Amino acid sequence: MSDEDAPDDADSEAAEDALAVDVDADELDERLDGVAESLEAAATEADLDAVAADLDDVAGTVEAADLPEPDEDAEDAEDPRADLEARIEALRGDLEEARGPYAEDVVAAVEEAQGTLTDAEWTDRGESEAAEAVATFLAAVEEADVAVDADAGDTPDAAVEALEAAAAAIGDAGFDPDDDAEPIAALVEAADALTSALDDAEVWDDLSVRQKMTAEGFYDRLTSENRKDFPPELSVVRIAERENNPERVLIALDYLTSEFMESNCIEALRRMGSPEAFDAMHERARKRDRSAIEVLGKIADDRAVDTLLEFIQDESNPPLQRTTLRALGEIGSEEATQDVADRLVAEDPGVRARAARALGMIGDPRAIDPLANRITDDDDDSVRAAAVWALNRIGTERALESAAAYADDRSFIVQDEAESAAEALGKRQKTRA
Repeated sequence: MSDEDAPDDADSEAAEDALAVDVDADELDERLDGVAESLEAAATEADLDAVAADLDDVAGTVEAADLPEPDEDAEDAEDPRADLEARIEALRGDLEEARGPYAEDVVAAVEEAQGTLTDAEWTDRGESEAAEAVATFLAAVEEADVAVDADAGDTPDAAVEALEAAAAAIGDAGFDPDDDAEPIAALVEAADALTSALDDAEVWDDLSVRQKMTAEGFYDRLTSENRKDFPPELSVVRIAERENNPERVLIALDYLTSEFMESNCIEALRRMGSPEAFDAMHERARKRDRSAIEVLGKIADDRAVDTLLEFIQDESNPPLQRTTLRALGEIGSEEATQDVADRLVAEDPGVRARAARALGMIGDPRAIDPLANRITDDDDDSVRAAAVWALNRIGTERALESAAAYADDRSFIVQDEAESAAEALGKRQKTRA
């Protein structure tokens, strides 16, 4: 197309004017009055469909109408298009309210109730309340002449199955929104009541901390005779430790937030070394909680090794390294031998000493040479003594020979450990002879 053939702006405006509908706001208002009257008189779904069609037609006309634009400079300027569009939206809302009720609405509400039953963490009381709410709804369904071969039962799973059967029966009943408006309305009301009752039924989060702990049996062993500590929860923790029952201690650790109770709980778990505490302590240990790492050492579960090995690399935190090395030694997994041996040359002498002792507790003969080298090369006698102790602990003949060689060492603490190794080696050789 050439520039001469292209339409100019004036031509475009003329085309738009030609498409505009020549109707004023008063006429459109009158048409909306007619739609409102038809809506008020509508008695069937077909009537409402006709009203919806008329409203769509008026809305299209308003969109195409050449209506005056408001004066932007004038205060409270009239905007006939905006006023008409607002009235159309209001009528659409009235139209939606006039429709139904429908059986599909009931089915949707029942399906939502099924989700609530499945997802909620019910208390024992809440389960009973939920089952009662479902039973009441099923009775309302029966009153609407819809047969449901199901019972609410006394568990959420049974109630879900009953509602599934009810939803299917309502969907198959063939309700007509015009002819069966009354029973449908009754079912909608029953479904609303079901939703409200389930919302009001007791769930776990409704309980106080003490109520939750009571429900989990935390206080079952507490009596007036053995309640000797304050707070009473401390008495329960101490009773649980005496009875080697980590479950109650873990309940307290889960719910009680004070540093005092947390410290007492972890100390009790450390003394018990119960495998049942592994998951809770491992989760805390991942956050570099040294107390939890100590408990993992007492539990001595190999699953903790990978997590703990990461911490002994942190040269910026010697206290964490020392605690972790001790735990690794107590766990005793040879998987840790090389990583622990690498700490024998750490900058902090306390870390080097703890690494040596950990190797002794692990007992892997592969650590003999690194430990012997530490006795020769280290300038800290506590580290050297720890290395001799570790060789004594490994206890093979070669390990004992390496340790016994320092029975005349200048350092008393090294000499003392070496003499123990020499004595053990002599007994072994005598027995063999």
